[in-house]
Amino acid sequence: MQILGLKKMKYFRVRFTERIKRTPSVDSFRFHPLEEIEFIPGQFLEVIFDVENKKNSELNKFLSFSCAPGREYIEVTKRLSNSIFSERLRRLKAGDEVLIKAPLGECVLKETDKEIGFLIGGIGITPVISILEYIIDNDLKTDVCLFYSNRQEEEIAFKKELNLWQNRNSHIKVFYTVTDRQPSDKNCIFGRIDKNLIMERDNNFNKRAVFIFGSPKMVEAMKSLCIEAGTAYSQIRTEKFLGY
Repeated sequence: MQILGLKKMKYFRVRFTERIKRTPSVDSFRFHPLEEIEFIPGQFLEVIFDVENKKNSELNKFLSFSCAPGREYIEVTKRLSNSIFSERLRRLKAGDEVLIKAPLGECVLKETDKEIGFLIGGIGITPVISILEYIIDNDLKTDVCLFYSNRQEEEIAFKKELNLWQNRNSHIKVFYTVTDRQPSDKNCIFGRIDKNLIMERDNNFNKRAVFIFGSPKMVEAMKSLCIEAGTAYSQIRTEKFLGY
């Protein structure tokens, strides 16, 4: 399979324009690039607040693109914490310039992908948004099945966009699961993503190319679930989020 034209990584200056509240704990940050940034849906970048010490892992962190390529802006999304990196994001003002390194990562949408699946928890949704927005923008007929788990219903990031996209495109199916308490939305499933849920909702899942983004623990658990459900190892693509 060929990857959609991987580009060489380089450094870019971007200008902060807008902060968008996605959930009580998750915010998106939009930036205007001072030159065009080409990337593939599913890739990520590094935000560099400490330019003098690029190895400073407390102030320089990796975040996924949470928008499709080709827009006038780039967007990243993060669950904000008490870290100094999160605090620097909170303090951004319109017009502030930030250094980023991009594009990074090879867990991406490929030209030959016709049937894809996602097993996602929490903030792992960010690169999925880039992929799905690209599919919508380009009116692709890619068959998509997304299982998206959160602890609480109010923490389902991008729910409005996901509902809109699956209403617009009959090839996209989204299944939300909530683990902490019974959700009020009848379209949300109470419980965890497991083999029975996958096979009940999509008996074609083991034939899909499956993307798993998230914490190392989540990625390993979902990878095992894929194998249990009959997905070939070669069809599983993973990206572990470190240090978030």
